[in-house]
Amino acid sequence: MEDALKSMQSLVRRAGSERRHLCIRGGGTKDFYGGPIHGYQLSTGDYRGIVTYEPTELVITARAGTPLVEIEAALREKGQMLAFEPPHFGEVPSPHAPLPSAEGNIVPPERRNRMATLGGCVAAGLSGPRRPYAGAVRDFVLGVRILDGKGDDLRFGGEVMKNVAGYDVSRLMAGALGTLGVLLEVSLKVLPLPPFETTLLLKRREAEAISLMNELAAPPLPVTATAYRDGDLRVRLSGARVAVDAALKKVGGEAADPADAERFWAGIREQADPFFAGDATLWRLSIKPTTPPLDLPGAQLIEWGGALRWLKSDADAKTVRDAAARAGGHATLFRGGDKAQGVFHPLPPVMMKLHRNLKQAFDPAGVLNPGRLYRDL
Repeated sequence: MEDALKSMQSLVRRAGSERRHLCIRGGGTKDFYGGPIHGYQLSTGDYRGIVTYEPTELVITARAGTPLVEIEAALREKGQMLAFEPPHFGEVPSPHAPLPSAEGNIVPPERRNRMATLGGCVAAGLSGPRRPYAGAVRDFVLGVRILDGKGDDLRFGGEVMKNVAGYDVSRLMAGALGTLGVLLEVSLKVLPLPPFETTLLLKRREAEAISLMNELAAPPLPVTATAYRDGDLRVRLSGARVAVDAALKKVGGEAADPADAERFWAGIREQADPFFAGDATLWRLSIKPTTPPLDLPGAQLIEWGGALRWLKSDADAKTVRDAAARAGGHATLFRGGDKAQGVFHPLPPVMMKLHRNLKQAFDPAGVLNPGRLYRDL
């Protein structure tokens, strides 16, 4: 591992001295996300493996190139999970396939470039269906080790929730798409797997579904996912059997077959659901959960209790982003479309200045994944 680290460090330092752009990649499963990729490739795939895992402390630390399947296998053996349900967008075992052993290098080299890595998971900052009920990626990041744009080996945070005073720099790396540093190691908080889980299917109109999703978020119900499309509202309940049974009586609806429900939520997380099929431009709108149905052309799928609206549409960027702004949120060009219009929602001047200052502090030569977030960063 030391050879892989020295190789990455040398590459970053050389790029800085020559003002050469670097493209930081793990498994490459999220290359589609963010601005255009360019520059000499720096792969973290060889810097891999679980460093420490303390099930009783609910903390795991692993190198950035470790495939997510290895992380999840190790956690599941101990009855634990990554509660933010990160999407892989790459090769991932079937929910019912036997899990591989967490010991040693379980993923052969020829498959690693098709698998999501821990570093890519944190750098992309994407969370799955459980996000509004358990938290986002950044909420579980306890500490990181990175190479900055000068090739310096830096550590931030630690392995406990309260580890430093001042700015929580480690969480800045979640969603930064590698523009602030090359992730080397990440420490994450993990949670126990729920002892029981079921999914309810309810028939509702869109406005009724949005209203119900918000109602379900108010009382202490064990809701861990919601999704609505084409008149069907699915609500996942997770926790102790007695709590789930009580919620079943309160919410109503029809209980889905467990295997079908597991496939459904995996399809939503991995965008394998039929809604995401095809080449249409896909927008991701993060807005106030109480927002009524959006009057936008195209098909929509609603998640996160109404706060996340997936939109397949040929509408222009201004129309989509204006609608998101009116709803108190923002819109991201997730897949397809014209990236020249910008992938992420434009930032106010004050926020853009903060982004530039951070970029200057961590990557003064501007060599790390330039343009993945915003054109001039």
